[in-house]
Amino acid sequence: MNFPSLFFLCTFVYTLLYMEKFEVTILGCGSALPTTRHFASSQVINIREKLYMIDCGEGCQLQFRRSKLKFSRLNTIFISHLHGDHCFGLLGLISTLGLLGRTAPLHVYAPKAFESQLKSQLEFFCKGLGFEVTFHPVDTQQSSVIYEDRSVTVTTLPLHHRIECCGFLFKEKPLLPHIRRDMIDFYNIPTYKINYIKNGKDWVTEDGTIVPNSRLTLPAETPRSYAYCSDTIYIPELSQYLQGVSLLFHEATFSQKDLARAKETFHTTAEQAATLAKNSLAQKLCIGHFSARYEDENVLLKEAQQVFNNTILAKENLTIKL
Repeated sequence: MNFPSLFFLCTFVYTLLYMEKFEVTILGCGSALPTTRHFASSQVINIREKLYMIDCGEGCQLQFRRSKLKFSRLNTIFISHLHGDHCFGLLGLISTLGLLGRTAPLHVYAPKAFESQLKSQLEFFCKGLGFEVTFHPVDTQQSSVIYEDRSVTVTTLPLHHRIECCGFLFKEKPLLPHIRRDMIDFYNIPTYKINYIKNGKDWVTEDGTIVPNSRLTLPAETPRSYAYCSDTIYIPELSQYLQGVSLLFHEATFSQKDLARAKETFHTTAEQAATLAKNSLAQKLCIGHFSARYEDENVLLKEAQQVFNNTILAKENLTIKL
């Protein structure tokens, strides 16, 4: 095997071994009218075993358990808008976290109008909580970074619904390159120098030979991203925020034959969601928030796939690995 082939093989193996977790789990993908087929809107993003929830419809706690997720790893909740099918489960979830003995703060990001309502509900139903619920008001009218930690940034996506509403874009921060274990052993590089090399430095041997950094490391994976577009009319301009996104979730409440109803209720069709994915050069599209009128959502899937082939249907407890 020649050196280029060996190099790319090593790169592939390192990618498999060291790719950090980035997963999206669908807890509910129905729309406002309850059905026996779907739960209300809620999702959990797992980035390196840290959980972030988007929307919190009724039944999310049950789905949380069914998906075998750990309540203790959930610290941040993002609410896209204040329609009940996206937030009625929040108070119950907070109450349950209290019963489980939680002490770590819980951070809630939501439109500002929700702050007074949430505080009054907590005072009435959740007195004596052993943890603090910290509210962060979100401006849904502009795109801005509202959350950041060592792994990810979360940016708002302005949407257009019957009430103020926004989506959320999760972007993984760039990773450092991978150190080649065989090179570490070959040159007897001490452990405390590994980060030095990962940050781009060459290695100098005892006899003064300079070993270039490119020989010591393998490229890091391309940062991944996930966009959640909640209830909205079709907004072609959204594509400017979504270019090259790894996974796009977009509501597809209606089919194109019900376009008039979609416009009336400020929702999107499956064909429109697929068009946005295509124009955004997205890698994959997941559609959800299905109207109760469709007993078989495959009609929506087929409609979307005619425009953007790499489309899947959301379903409860589905986990998508990025």
